[in-house]
Amino acid sequence: MDVKVDIKIYMQELGRAARVAARALARADTAAKNRALLAIAARLRRQSEALVAENRHDLEKAKAEGRDGAFVDRLTLTAKSVEQMAAGVEQVAALPDPIGRITDLETRPTGIEVGRMRVPLGVIGIIYESRPNVTVDAAALCLKAGNACILRGGSEAIHSNRAIVACIKDGLAEAGLPIAAVQVVETTDRAAVGELITMPEYVDIIVPRGGKDLIARLMRESKIPMIKHLDGVCHVYIDDKADPAMAVKIADNAKTQRYGTCNTLETLLVAEGIAGEVLPQIAAVYRAKGVEMRGDEATRKLVADATPATEDDWYAEYLAPIAAIRVVKGLDEAIDHIAKYGSQHTDAIVTEDRARADRFLREVDSASVMVNASTRFADGFEFGLGAEIGISTDKLHARGPVGLEGLTSQKFVVLGHGEVRT
Repeated sequence: MDVKVDIKIYMQELGRAARVAARALARADTAAKNRALLAIAARLRRQSEALVAENRHDLEKAKAEGRDGAFVDRLTLTAKSVEQMAAGVEQVAALPDPIGRITDLETRPTGIEVGRMRVPLGVIGIIYESRPNVTVDAAALCLKAGNACILRGGSEAIHSNRAIVACIKDGLAEAGLPIAAVQVVETTDRAAVGELITMPEYVDIIVPRGGKDLIARLMRESKIPMIKHLDGVCHVYIDDKADPAMAVKIADNAKTQRYGTCNTLETLLVAEGIAGEVLPQIAAVYRAKGVEMRGDEATRKLVADATPATEDDWYAEYLAPIAAIRVVKGLDEAIDHIAKYGSQHTDAIVTEDRARADRFLREVDSASVMVNASTRFADGFEFGLGAEIGISTDKLHARGPVGLEGLTSQKFVVLGHGEVRT
């Protein structure tokens, strides 16, 4: 969309169309939704070359603007990545459909049966940056959960996203579902975001997937509830009852398996009773992999090349080969540190003491809490959800990796037999 448009009118039109489509999707059965998903996967494969060609326009613009290598890598589509997108859609089709499932059905003394039914949220607005694969993932998950969606990808991926959504619309039409069930915001005007997040009459939930600046802005301005997380300040605490070899392995994987993800370790906490044994080993691993270490005084006594950590380091989400390290007295001090500096995303304990593990699970108030495992497992696929639309650190509705069930709500249903209240 290159011509000048009235953004408010345009976004209202998208919203109205999405609301109508959402009602149709709520009536659609599992077979129809799966037909659409399989048709979308087939269309993506058939249009692979065309998708890569459209993506080339975005890549040329990104390189001309001097975008860094990591940005260009996230933006790039190849024949292999298109195949992965298609396979991902097929995986969503294979997942159980949560919509219409009635649970907790109980017969009351009056004779009525009371239960809860899974229902779609309605219309979901998704705001994201640079990754064209998010367009497919988000559309597939919303469709399977019976929701219409309005996708506002970054301007840097506009050619790719338009081409992908054209494939999605073809798949919807082939299955007899409304093509307005998945719409992409075709204007690159940033005012479109401001309109999207202030249309509660049309949009039920906003899902932001982007940098902290974007999410902070939406938290200030949105009139619509959001499923989101802001920071991923993840901790691994090594207890003095930990197996040393396991501790080193987990501290290594949680930090170095990938640096730029929200479930990567940012702060390592080590009990003083085991620090002398494990910290030099962990430091050797980090040093060999080029990880900068910033530590408290006790850490620096054991790791000579660690630089002094500042107060800001304990709050930092580096998304880079940097780790903050602190030696603590024990479990209580570790839990206190996480409560003060953490972001309620993902935190792990390494210990062979079951009572301490249970305390950590109960008392650490995060969306994912782990025992003897890397924080890198905090992921919808790894948790068995099939896929995820994002991570939520909120406490209402959805928390942790958000898969199909997180894109639904529940309503009470009552099955009667002519009962009346007396």
